[in-house]
Amino acid sequence: MRDGAPAGSSWGVFGDDDEIGTLNFIDADQVREAATLVRDGAVFALNWDLGLPSPAFFERETVKHTVFEKYPGFAIDDYIDSFWPQASSQWDGLRHIADDENGFYNGAKLEEVVEPGPGRLGMEHWALRGIAARGVLIDVVRWAQEEGETLDPFDFFPIGSALIDDILTRRGVTLRQGDILVFRTGWVEAYEQLTQPEREELAAEVRPGSPGLYGADVPPYLWDNRVAAVAADNPALEAGYPAKGSDLSLHRALIARLGMPLGELWDLRRLAESCEADGRATFFLTSAPLRLSGGVGSPPNVLAIK
Repeated sequence: MRDGAPAGSSWGVFGDDDEIGTLNFIDADQVREAATLVRDGAVFALNWDLGLPSPAFFERETVKHTVFEKYPGFAIDDYIDSFWPQASSQWDGLRHIADDENGFYNGAKLEEVVEPGPGRLGMEHWALRGIAARGVLIDVVRWAQEEGETLDPFDFFPIGSALIDDILTRRGVTLRQGDILVFRTGWVEAYEQLTQPEREELAAEVRPGSPGLYGADVPPYLWDNRVAAVAADNPALEAGYPAKGSDLSLHRALIARLGMPLGELWDLRRLAESCEADGRATFFLTSAPLRLSGGVGSPPNVLAIK
């Protein structure tokens, strides 16, 4: 650890000029091994509808899509307004949040990350590298069904290291360096069943509740297992209380201190159904973030391939 870096940080571990954080855990060997998981050729796109949630959360705006006849009779074009890269399925990038006292990942200063264009910790660094790794589904919905537990997708429910280990043991999975953990809480599936007035009421809470990662044990657990990234089907990855949301402590610990990508609002239902049907909780995962220089976040453009 670099002298003067915050406790629990990886600053300097991957080099003073590092731009990709824990994605460094994925090397060519991990990619080749992950690719061997493709057996049936089944592909599951995990991006949610770009227009959901609607209304958008966290003071963002819902995307506006315009389709028009560009050349009469034979060519249609379209464009998007109010496109917030972190409004629907997303990666939170390393510019997204800072450590309270020490700044952004690897010691980057606010003035280095607040402007668009090429620069420190911009999304272009992940985009140029690309992401391909072994994905591991942590299906908390299925676990709750097996346990007879009530899991309300819109209420606080903590997922800590002990629960992760329990689910992994049930599925016969041992974590490996470079894994990407994908948590299913049922939030996206429950949201899709809401009426529009119910969606508007939920958005008015500003910070919706949900099951999610929670606890001081989570960052060291992920780091010690050399996890490359984490994602979930809920709005903030972390567990949150209705109307209060999450406290974002894991955002600071994982993004700012460890340099770990966080995925949110991924659509996992079809993948989960496949994993339950064939008994396989691992898959080849690919993601191509937008090559947006200076980008803070991006739709993940993510595929699970089995």
